[in-house]
Amino acid sequence: MLLLALDTATPAVTVALHDGTRTLAAADEVDARRHGELLLPAVDRVLAEAGAALGDVTGIVVGVGPGPYTGLRVGLMTATAFAAARGIPVHGLCTLDGIAHAAGEAGLEGPFVVATDARRKEVYWARYADARTRLGDPAVDRPADIAELVAGVPAVGMGARLYADTFTGVRGDLPEHVCAAALAALAAERLAAGTGADGEAGGEAVGFLPPLPLYLRRPDARVPANYKVVTPR
Repeated sequence: MLLLALDTATPAVTVALHDGTRTLAAADEVDARRHGELLLPAVDRVLAEAGAALGDVTGIVVGVGPGPYTGLRVGLMTATAFAAARGIPVHGLCTLDGIAHAAGEAGLEGPFVVATDARRKEVYWARYADARTRLGDPAVDRPADIAELVAGVPAVGMGARLYADTFTGVRGDLPEHVCAAALAALAAERLAAGTGADGEAGGEAVGFLPPLPLYLRRPDARVPANYKVVTPR
């Protein structure tokens, strides 16, 4: 097993190579405006550091979000292109699950919540019974609307840090963004356990998701409802 994992659903551009037991190499850079520019060079660096080639990879792991429209597509399109070119599977994972897994590896025990910045003064968030068990589907909400649900509960992620008055149990010592190394480790666990696309959320560890973007809302960019046609017909 040699898994190439990547995620661009948060401001982090993150890539890792995992052999099913440990992370061989990883690259993480936070820059919300340069996902497309940074991702492929990061893949090259990770492969070179591990002494591997894309032809050695047996599977692709990609975070499917939730995340902003443009950044999220960069990782997903790259992952599906690699998988198609090599004829290997691509395993989608919820980005919030990757953050939860990293928090668990850092010693956090459940229950807790994970929240990332959704912009527009909103957060993408989900509740966890523990680092491997998400309770229900991810959601997007204004922090004030979920204050009673998250107050005092240990919270991880940039969304929780941005709205610490709502996420009063925020853990500043734990990851702000997803890291591909955690996604790869989580995928390796699920592959080893034989958990696939039929996994269900809530009480059971979720399985892999299709490599499709989990937006949760409409994109910021929209075609104007009433625009003037200036080209000849």
